[in-house]
Amino acid sequence: MIDVYYWTTPNGHKVTIFLEEAGLPYRVVPVNISAGEQFKPEFLAIAPNNRIPAMVDMQPFGGGAPISLFESGAILQYLAEKTGRFLPRDPRGRFEVLQWLYWQMAGLGPMAGQNHHFVQYAPERIPYAIDRYVRETGRLYAVLDRRLAGREFIAGDYSIADMACYPWIVPYERQRQRLQDFPHLYRWFQVMAARPAVQRAYALARDINTEPVVSEHSRGQLFGQSATNPTGVSIP
Repeated sequence: MIDVYYWTTPNGHKVTIFLEEAGLPYRVVPVNISAGEQFKPEFLAIAPNNRIPAMVDMQPFGGGAPISLFESGAILQYLAEKTGRFLPRDPRGRFEVLQWLYWQMAGLGPMAGQNHHFVQYAPERIPYAIDRYVRETGRLYAVLDRRLAGREFIAGDYSIADMACYPWIVPYERQRQRLQDFPHLYRWFQVMAARPAVQRAYALARDINTEPVVSEHSRGQLFGQSATNPTGVSIP
């Protein structure tokens, strides 16, 4: 059994998509980031960066004691190696996938995340920041669009690279992007959305969280953390 510490964010969806695709037994442990549950000591023992997702595999491959992991990219790579699926074994194919997984982790996710922040959540409108991250998101969409020209999936066969990227494209309207402007990306997006495992993963999210992630109450915990105030909660 695998315990997945999860909330309904793009990074959370990556892991549940893999688990649904692979048919691995798992248990979701909700971590309501709006309520500050990511700062509980038992979660920090698994995920010291106080971010979801995290995972504990009670029966790790290779045997031994349970293994815990944080960072969605590391979790996807671990699960792929555990199951022998969605990550080629040959070096050429393996690194073809991994470079796009890392591209998502270092580029698409952080830039789209800043896009979300300044477009949706910043307490004041900063035109330069909005323009900067909307444009950069569009540039990254264009990179992925060119990559998908003549390919069904990002690295040829369906892989963890697709699972990593798709959840960050789902909120394209919030990112002020038009998928029709990226025809190869648009085609891939429709293929991904039609996969039964992807649909099951997103159905799970709808059952777990029915409230907005960001509210006036949660804003400090989500965006107000610092070295001296790690929870972002105002201290009288």
